[in-house]
Amino acid sequence: MRFGFGFRHTRRRKLLFQRTRLPRILTRIYLSGAALLLLIVIGTAGFYLGAEPRPSLSDSLHMTLITISTVGYGEVVPLRVFGEQVFAGVLSIAGFGNLTFLFTSLTVFFLETDLDNTLRRRRMEKQIKKLHQHYIICGFGRVGRNIANELYSTAHHIVAIDPDESNFETNRERFPGLLYLHGDASDDDLMLAADIAGARGVFAVTGDDGKNIMVTLTAKQLNPRVRVVARCHEMRNAEKLRKAGADQVVSPDFTGGMRLASTMIRPHVVSFFDEMLRTDRTLRLEEVDLPQNFKSRTFGSLEPRTPEYVLLAVRAGKHWHFNPSSDFQLEPGHVVIAMATPYGRHELELAMRSET
Repeated sequence: MRFGFGFRHTRRRKLLFQRTRLPRILTRIYLSGAALLLLIVIGTAGFYLGAEPRPSLSDSLHMTLITISTVGYGEVVPLRVFGEQVFAGVLSIAGFGNLTFLFTSLTVFFLETDLDNTLRRRRMEKQIKKLHQHYIICGFGRVGRNIANELYSTAHHIVAIDPDESNFETNRERFPGLLYLHGDASDDDLMLAADIAGARGVFAVTGDDGKNIMVTLTAKQLNPRVRVVARCHEMRNAEKLRKAGADQVVSPDFTGGMRLASTMIRPHVVSFFDEMLRTDRTLRLEEVDLPQNFKSRTFGSLEPRTPEYVLLAVRAGKHWHFNPSSDFQLEPGHVVIAMATPYGRHELELAMRSET
């Protein structure tokens, strides 16, 4: 099984395991509510048809309600014979038991809802603390969900933050086992709960440029080393985002225009990149940073061990070296660019660490 596929299957299994009792409690509430209405109808009809002289429907309904609730205001409908008294007694016992069950279920429902949310958040915070080099997505709208889909496909760990919890609830099937926090991503406590200190990167992709600026400032304040990629609607705000600390600013409108032009001018190149994003093998252009403890050696020593990755280039500082020769010397701080599947990226990272 491929590394990326196994990662997603594990998340799906976790989602199936994480179920609450809320649907079952709601079923109890619906059934007890229906039973209460049925008892009211039966009681009203019984008092109306069985009593002599025949009372009005309003008196019969009133008698039913005070009998079921055991209020005891007095017999609005006189109970003169033994059968009428037994009927009222049975109705009282059944009604009181049903009301008790209904109110108990409602109480449990509200407590369970609050408790479930609290336990879910604590469980997620514990799982987040176990992550390392994960990505934080601030804003889980259309753009945020597309980012999450790409990171899922390439077997990266993510934590999503959004003030609208319905964005998470409606996308549980699409993102099984998603770790998320509900609230404002510019809140220091929420960023700390998302383990900003151990994060590899932050996506500030809310629908508001001002909010993205605040998210960027918060992220850089809490972890100056974290990489921040920010979404920008108005290009006039791009410089403000950079001054706030964003390492990269992306404008969907500008990028979309460039993509449309490229589709017209160089359609085969665009088609190739589309195929990379859509293939089941999840083939991607990946980058791997060489750590400071990396032992210098030649580019040829990284010759692919499997057909899962192809080495393309090396970035040394600000300079690119495309298709470097086999004797090109790799140093700590260099960035190796490769075309790889998630499994291939994993193999490449192992190859680089094997001789560090």
